[in-house]
Amino acid sequence: MKAAVWYGKYDVRVESTHEPVVEPGKVKVKVEWAGICGSDLHAYHGAGVQQNEPHPVSGEMAPLTLGHEFAGVITEVGEGVSDFVVGDRVAIEPLIYCGECEYCKENHYNKCNSVGFIGLNANGGFAEYVVLMPNMLHKLPEKVSLEEGALVEPTAVALHAVKQSKLKVGDKVAVFGVGLIGLLTIMAAKAAGATDIFAVDMSPERLLKAQEVGATHTINPAEENAVETILKLSNGGVDVAYEAAGVEITLGNALSSVKKGGEIMVLSIIPEPVKVDILQLTFKEANITSTLAYRSIFPEVIALIASGVLDVKKVVTKKITLDQIVEDGLKLLDSDKSQAKILVKVQQ
Repeated sequence: MKAAVWYGKYDVRVESTHEPVVEPGKVKVKVEWAGICGSDLHAYHGAGVQQNEPHPVSGEMAPLTLGHEFAGVITEVGEGVSDFVVGDRVAIEPLIYCGECEYCKENHYNKCNSVGFIGLNANGGFAEYVVLMPNMLHKLPEKVSLEEGALVEPTAVALHAVKQSKLKVGDKVAVFGVGLIGLLTIMAAKAAGATDIFAVDMSPERLLKAQEVGATHTINPAEENAVETILKLSNGGVDVAYEAAGVEITLGNALSSVKKGGEIMVLSIIPEPVKVDILQLTFKEANITSTLAYRSIFPEVIALIASGVLDVKKVVTKKITLDQIVEDGLKLLDSDKSQAKILVKVQQ
């Protein structure tokens, strides 16, 4: 079969590899659509992929097939699997976890001591076929296309952050960084009842897309002071500021933009230590919290997409084939900040 395999920094190869064989207790999926994530871009730059030693749960290491946002159709069901049949259309929840640590036993499996992702710590979905555990599969109703199924995973990141935050119906929010996750956070916050939604980003194209998906105010900090504008238009600050850019300055601006008693929800990955104005945090009696991925939320995401509440198709900016994944996918996403979600048609 054909797959996009990671060998090292800037070394992703679309090549012919062995088609996986279904095993007892597992399911084989024919991958139809897959999304390119920021994590895939980090992998392209050499970070985040299981290297040098096998992952403690998956037992796999590089070279690995990338891709953790994907959907497809079941083609084989291993012995002992009873919840799925051949022909089922499924979205994949790619978290890898041990099932034995205290966090897994609390069903907080995203906090597992050995947490990982299909596509980074095991072979993933940029391949024509993949064999998975049944607990990673979620059936898609007829109203949800396989393209939308490939968007369930990133939508789960945004919805989980909104649900874990203190957002209440009628609240005002700000979203700092409106790449894909920021755009989906706007959609999720609107669905949860936010009224005024401030979108902050340096890209005019992204701000236009933010307005399209539900932002009521768009702010380009290259053209105006984002904090001053938010404080003025929100009459003293927003209830919740979502940090989806992953840099120190946006975290600081998020803190400055919330009202007293407000909350800063960090759902980006900030790889380096950052400075936080604790004095301001204290005098506001505000909170900084964070989320990692998601847990137990895929069925809810799928239901919201099926009902039309979350029109995730709006975040798709380009569709390519598997053969194009490096030049027209990873490299383009790296250079063109107007791109939100690039979907890959895996089957030729």
